[in-house]
Amino acid sequence: MAEPQQADCIFCRIARGDIPSTSVYETDELLAFLDINPVSKGHTLVVPKAHMEALFDMPSALGGPLIEAMKRVGAALMQATGAQGLNVVQNNYPAAGQQVPHLHWHLIPRFEGDGHEAWPQGSYRDAEEMNAVAAAIRERL
Repeated sequence: MAEPQQADCIFCRIARGDIPSTSVYETDELLAFLDINPVSKGHTLVVPKAHMEALFDMPSALGGPLIEAMKRVGAALMQATGAQGLNVVQNNYPAAGQQVPHLHWHLIPRFEGDGHEAWPQGSYRDAEEMNAVAAAIRERL
């Protein structure tokens, strides 16, 4: 659940201006700034200013402004860097690779032959296993 900013959260501290950042876009609710450890030049983080840990904590009303911000910043960063593609990555919880427990999206400019690969693809044993997983998900919706 969204809550006021936390004193010890690095992204809350950046949003408050306590820690310097190289921001590229800001609204009352969102901040976009360059990642200090970029996958590629122009790698930008988009964060809500209010503290929330994961996607499941985000108010639905923030969805529209968030998508608009990512579209606007993503298009500008592709133009500025000459990128041929853009990854939009969002991790939830440490098991998924979330290193900062404050909801954020990575906008990563991509170039043909840049050597960055997505995770390896897997498979299901058979259609029965795939159908069982789908049924379990539907049951919980």
